[in-house]
Amino acid sequence: MQLRVISGTARGLKLDSIEGLDTRPTLDNVKEAVFSMLFDKVYGAVCLDLFAGSGALGIEALSRGASGCVFCDKSDKAISVIKKNTEKSRVSDKSQILKNDFKDCLEHLKIEGKKFDIVFLDPPYANGLLDEALKMIYDMSLLSSGGVVVAEYDNGTDVDIQHYNILKDKKYGRVCIYILEAQ
Repeated sequence: MQLRVISGTARGLKLDSIEGLDTRPTLDNVKEAVFSMLFDKVYGAVCLDLFAGSGALGIEALSRGASGCVFCDKSDKAISVIKKNTEKSRVSDKSQILKNDFKDCLEHLKIEGKKFDIVFLDPPYANGLLDEALKMIYDMSLLSSGGVVVAEYDNGTDVDIQHYNILKDKKYGRVCIYILEAQ
């Protein structure tokens, strides 16, 4: 699958992706819809791309004017691709890349006192990681005031959003997107 940056300073740039079935990149039409929903929140935002994969969501945010992004993934392949993609898109100076399990990454960011305006969550489907990540982000107070979580999940999956308000709820075939803010 060919990934590309849709808009901003890196518009049209083709990104490297990870070979194999271990990752499931966000489709361009879904990415376009997500950023349309976020339109006024991206410029100047500090972002976290958890379960980053290729880094496409965080890079899209940086291309559209986000001030910084932390990319986190536990896969060596993913980290290598994220490094290539941030260099290729000329956003490496605004990027921090962490090779870690998402729990360790969130713990590290909490200790550093980080707060995020936008958190992208696109974990592997059907294993409960989304619920766990949402709970940890809330419990650790990692969202800035007015910050949002963009959660991608599989249609038919129950997502535990007990600590969040739904700002947007959209479906694109099998793919569903929540835009959430902490209560």
